[in-house]
Amino acid sequence: MSSVNKPKFSIFKNVTSALEGAKTVLKSEKSFKTQLVVIAVIGLVLLFIDLSTISKMVLFFSTWLILIAEAFNSAIERVVDLVTQDYHQLAKEAKDIGSFGVLLTFIFIAVIWGVTFYLEFN
Repeated sequence: MSSVNKPKFSIFKNVTSALEGAKTVLKSEKSFKTQLVVIAVIGLVLLFIDLSTISKMVLFFSTWLILIAEAFNSAIERVVDLVTQDYHQLAKEAKDIGSFGVLLTFIFIAVIWGVTFYLEFN
């Protein structure tokens, strides 16, 4: 097995790579930027809703799951585009499955919000 693409472990290099990834996704992914703005607004709104602190934290931090899913989906799309720019059924399926992961994450967040509000107000 070749180690060309596997550099020696370095926490500094790992963090630097992660920050480069953040810069890339913030610069080039409109959906990620939109979701980030929505999360910021949600965070502000949560400050004024009569909920327990723990519920506010659960709701706020659960919304970050969509950013995680979107980041992975963007990575999948880039790898697929690296392999082929031509239409290929497997490429389409890979991108569709990545998008499905984002949708599942959104549904999961909606359930968290629904249960939290139910428990808080019932």
